[in-house]
Amino acid sequence: MIVEMRTGAKLEEVEGVVERARSLGFGTQVNFGTQKTVVAILGPDTGQLPTDVFAVLPGVESVTRIMKPYKLASREFKTESSTVSINGIDVGSKRVIVMAGPCAVEGEKQIMAAAMVVREAGACILRGGAYKPRTSPFSFQGLENVGLELLRLVRKQFGIPVVTEVVDPHDVDKVAQYVDILQVGARNMQNFALLTAVGKSKHPVILKRGLSATVTEWLTAADYLLAKGNEKVILCERGIRTFENSTRFSLDISSVPVIKGSSHLPLIVDPSHPAGHYSLVPALAKAAIAAGADGLLIEVHPNPKEALVDGLQSLTPSDFARLMRELRPVAEAVGRYI
Repeated sequence: MIVEMRTGAKLEEVEGVVERARSLGFGTQVNFGTQKTVVAILGPDTGQLPTDVFAVLPGVESVTRIMKPYKLASREFKTESSTVSINGIDVGSKRVIVMAGPCAVEGEKQIMAAAMVVREAGACILRGGAYKPRTSPFSFQGLENVGLELLRLVRKQFGIPVVTEVVDPHDVDKVAQYVDILQVGARNMQNFALLTAVGKSKHPVILKRGLSATVTEWLTAADYLLAKGNEKVILCERGIRTFENSTRFSLDISSVPVIKGSSHLPLIVDPSHPAGHYSLVPALAKAAIAAGADGLLIEVHPNPKEALVDGLQSLTPSDFARLMRELRPVAEAVGRYI
């Protein structure tokens, strides 16, 4: 249930709505917008509550039921598009933010070389996995704590923000000390214990879409983060599993405008995982920007032939530099820039 306050409503009137909700056993979340303030009334039984309970309160303009499963991620809760600021880099602004780097941190020489490559090409955030949840237990699982230390080192030396995946709820606070953005991977999109821990951390987070998740399930997962007070949520479309086997996954490019219409959260696209092959990445990256994505998450490796993880879908330094040049006119064509 959404309670929309009148323009210019006093703080005590907003607090009156919050107190009424709490007295009835419901939770609340308040969005202080530039024009109006909106109070979300949260709980499993809001559908049985008469809207008049809040409509009669001073300062209230309207009360609306949200019929969608997701609430806090919806445009009904917040009509203005959100931005997430990472060290002065705003994801969700007119600038298309490119995050790039290797799938996994493999060593100091490799991650340092990757940071230099992506920064020189124009990317502004470095990606690199310290923990790698793999399908097979015999595959490379990441350098873990050593990987975190290397990410901290490269972050300090190059002055570039870094993002890495966190897989265990107990590691959230630790990982957050090393990186600027946490990532919840596709396989953990509905790991509710992890989502709750990341939500409580208030640390910027990228939430990847699950391999077989609908948009509604994805946005409902985002509500777990938002409900714990973490407003720094970035969605990431990374392809879904379909009957098609000519690519690794099917990039649901239509999810970009769907999300933009349904949610206020910023959205980036990972073109590397659905492509599965480096030759397909540029086309998918361009399509994502043309569709309205706020950024890209691209796998780049100094030497893909030696990569321990996902070498086939990783771009070489020269390929990435070329792609960055080709992306700029696409961004300009839709009124944005890189």
